[in-house]
Amino acid sequence: MSADNLAKYLKDKDIYILGFGREGKSTYNFIRRFFPEKKLAIGDMNEIKTDDRNVTVVSGEKYLDEVKNHELVIKSPGIPFLGNVTWGKGTEITCQTDLFLKFTDCTTVGVTGTKGKTTTSTLIYKILDKAGFDVCITGNIGEPVFEEIYRGRGTIAVIEMSSHQLEFTKVSPRVSVITNIYQEHLDHYKDGFSGYVNAKLNIVRHQKPNDYFIYNADQGLSDYIDLDKIPSSKTGVKEGEYRNLAESNPHLQGLHNSMDVSLAAAAAKCFDVNDEDIISAINEYSGIPYRMENIGEYDGVKYINDSIATIPQATEALIDAVKNIGTIIIGGLDRGIDYSHFIDVLMKSDIENIVCMPDTGYSIAEKLKKQGCKSNLIKAENMDEAVKYAVTHTPKGSACVLSPAAASYNDYNNFEEKGDDFKAKVKKYADGGLK
Repeated sequence: MSADNLAKYLKDKDIYILGFGREGKSTYNFIRRFFPEKKLAIGDMNEIKTDDRNVTVVSGEKYLDEVKNHELVIKSPGIPFLGNVTWGKGTEITCQTDLFLKFTDCTTVGVTGTKGKTTTSTLIYKILDKAGFDVCITGNIGEPVFEEIYRGRGTIAVIEMSSHQLEFTKVSPRVSVITNIYQEHLDHYKDGFSGYVNAKLNIVRHQKPNDYFIYNADQGLSDYIDLDKIPSSKTGVKEGEYRNLAESNPHLQGLHNSMDVSLAAAAAKCFDVNDEDIISAINEYSGIPYRMENIGEYDGVKYINDSIATIPQATEALIDAVKNIGTIIIGGLDRGIDYSHFIDVLMKSDIENIVCMPDTGYSIAEKLKKQGCKSNLIKAENMDEAVKYAVTHTPKGSACVLSPAAASYNDYNNFEEKGDDFKAKVKKYADGGLK
């Protein structure tokens, strides 16, 4: 059993659980299930509260210094290793994703990419479920992978994988999918974009000849990796045969969604799923929260929450998919991403109101102004100001969208919190008339 084998591997290790959020707590619970009295160390920047007498707690600014003092470090994905973390040959850095892939009895399907991985993962899961497979979805979506380690050989585990989860992963899934690669999380890696790409490519770097690799053929992936050196069976997907079907589903409109559908269909084909089940599952797909999420209509204006769009390419995809945008709200944390193409897209659009929030929104507004942008450029200090303006100025018959094209961490804990704030403010200023 995979859980027993993982437990045997961990039994005699000197373990440091690095990060005590969702994954860290899941790791702790797994270890305690098998070894109630095992000595452990847990580290986090934030205060850790525990009454476990067999746990050594390391919190505060020095918690990363402890890495070098342990045999096995199980790292949470959100903790960056920049120039301030060192360890020797006696220390192994791993993570839940790496350990799951090493020990699981499940057949694994891994999906990564800058954008589209949640949609693609969900579609693969729904198609396989429709076809009658025993399937679960886990990883960056759903429960941490250790919650699924108890499943047996008959299960297919669809795992959404972030670059952070792949950074220290040394095993690749049976079926690996890369949706796209754009600039993202540049502040997490000491090598910037090259470090980010290098982490992503661990999803395919360790594949075997009987594995499958599915990728976006329009991406130019050969710029990052020599495809000829990957031994698995490779399928480069272009805007494929399921495009018309995708665009007939209101939750899958736009070229980016047609690509996600095609990638998911190609992954399902690795399990000999027939077209009927693929088409049926795609038709039944009901979307995911925070991605082009229709939250209602008020006074002739449709409000759309796209807070998951944390890079310019994602917002560009929304602009392509959603016709007749009257107001777009942009802006967030500045991570050094190049916005040149995004500014060109906004210049060529017919969006009447571009509401710009700190920090990136302000710099984009200045550049648009210098280029003679004809849209109304509004600088809003916060979401309340942004939505208040949007509700009173968005033309009837058009859409008002939140699509930041930037991360949310300057003012929010995550994109979900930002999207929820947008929805709350729309309801506030729509005077209860949202429908």
